[in-house]
Amino acid sequence: MATTKEGSEGRSPVRKSPDAFRTISEVSEELNVPQHVLRFWESKFTQIRPLKRGGRRRYYRPEDVQLLRGIRRLLYDDGFTIKGVQKVLRERGVRVVAEGLDAVEAKLPGNGAAEHAAADVQASAPIHNDDIEQLLDELAAIRNLLKS
Repeated sequence: MATTKEGSEGRSPVRKSPDAFRTISEVSEELNVPQHVLRFWESKFTQIRPLKRGGRRRYYRPEDVQLLRGIRRLLYDDGFTIKGVQKVLRERGVRVVAEGLDAVEAKLPGNGAAEHAAADVQASAPIHNDDIEQLLDELAAIRNLLKS
């Protein structure tokens, strides 16, 4: 989505190039996330490194915006925790998050260790009593099979 700026003399809006750097207010508006959240994410995700100019103004590269979009999706849409997203970034890399690959794809065996896949799901998804009861039933059935 391109950002527009109105000229002071009522000229037609000028579209910003997709390769142009964005200010924190532009990124905040584009992602529908408050500016303080973007600053917080910078402290939690070392992969986000906007340029800082005079007065500590932040300028986000297109890659930064893409990564932020992926982080937002994982946190808000897919229900990941901060630690869950950190783990995906650490184990799968920035590309998986930035390109918006499906969260399930990020956990598939072959794309990462199978045992980590279960841990990621567990860290990001709430467990319900029905799920626990079903697991206990399955474990009891497995125990009975092993005893035979």
